[in-house]
Amino acid sequence: MKYYSFEELKEGVSESFNVTVTEEMLEAFRRMSGDENPLHCDAEYAKESGFPDRVVYGMLTASFYSTLAGVYLPGERCLLQEVNSRFRAPVFVGDTLTVEGTVKERHEGFQRIRITATIRNQEGKKVSTAEIWASIRPKEGPA
Repeated sequence: MKYYSFEELKEGVSESFNVTVTEEMLEAFRRMSGDENPLHCDAEYAKESGFPDRVVYGMLTASFYSTLAGVYLPGERCLLQEVNSRFRAPVFVGDTLTVEGTVKERHEGFQRIRITATIRNQEGKKVSTAEIWASIRPKEGPA
């Protein structure tokens, strides 16, 4: 867990982490979301639709932006306000994803930052991009 203060979060500060998508993640997301679309649940259907296997839920992939903000950038003091994400390529079980974010803008009055983020698979292919807005809570109590 990172503990950045607003003062430490200058433009250009970056963080990243890796995560491998597992069968358990896919199943947990299906149960939690209730999304039973066969593209995500039925390998034969996915193959008949032109994919090599079931496609991981885009929102499961995008959930790693929450991890980026809440654990890495800015970390513990994050109050996530907005995530605008775009899906660029499919993700499959077994893919190892690199989630990267960089502070691009700071707003002093609101203690708020804009982060641009990217998720790439193990081949370096960009599978998702996002713009994240978060405020930074002070050390003493909630903001």
